[in-house]
Amino acid sequence: MLTIGEFSRLTHLSVRTLRRYHEAALLEPAVVDETTGYRYYGVDQIPTAQVIHRLRELDVPLSDVQQILRTPDPGVRAALVADHLQRLEDVLDRTRAAVVSLRRLLRPDPAPIDVELRAEPARTVAAVEAVVGHRDVATWYAGAMAELEAAVGAAVTGPPGGSYDNALFEQERGHAVVYLPTAAPPRTGRVHPTILPAAELAVTTHVGEHDGIEVTYGELGTWVVENAMSVAGPVREVYVVGPRDTSDPAAWRTEIGWPVFRVT
Repeated sequence: MLTIGEFSRLTHLSVRTLRRYHEAALLEPAVVDETTGYRYYGVDQIPTAQVIHRLRELDVPLSDVQQILRTPDPGVRAALVADHLQRLEDVLDRTRAAVVSLRRLLRPDPAPIDVELRAEPARTVAAVEAVVGHRDVATWYAGAMAELEAAVGAAVTGPPGGSYDNALFEQERGHAVVYLPTAAPPRTGRVHPTILPAAELAVTTHVGEHDGIEVTYGELGTWVVENAMSVAGPVREVYVVGPRDTSDPAAWRTEIGWPVFRVT
């Protein structure tokens, strides 16, 4: 048997941590002396302690660690760990996106953006639309675009795009439309013909990954305000170059079209 100090040195878990795991019924000593209260561990508990140590290094909550340890099926255990790793990767992706935005925002002399005033005629496109939450847009977009590409196929006549109501940004839930231009929009599943109304747009291009696009939105909005323009409808995006065209994020180009009208 090993004393708690010896077990601590072997597993790199502090005595304080081992006591906490005992209280949480996560890693209980093999023997507790009834007179002294001293805890003793068996050498066969070392692998379990090491697994707990690694899981905690990955910030797996104690309740999840307990569930993983108590699950006899290796496949289920692997799935539980994989789910947590996916959550960590999602957090890492958000962190990277925030860093990209901050670096761009903190540049001492940001380059001015190019803005074009463009009159877009009304046109009929193949679309999928829904009311979605702001956090769900990326997942919804991926599914909708896959359905559109399957329905339209080689009949597509231009880059994909989207139209997003102000409520999606202001209230974190709103109407969204993604579309593919085609001469004869089909009607199948969620895909149906819809009319993009004519609009006057202030247009600029966001370069690179979609993460950090809010910086370009801010710069375009500043241009709109400084040039006596006013918003008059949902914002539009056109994915001129994207993942479907190249795997190089630096080559991606997204046009942002801000509906405007002159107020002077």
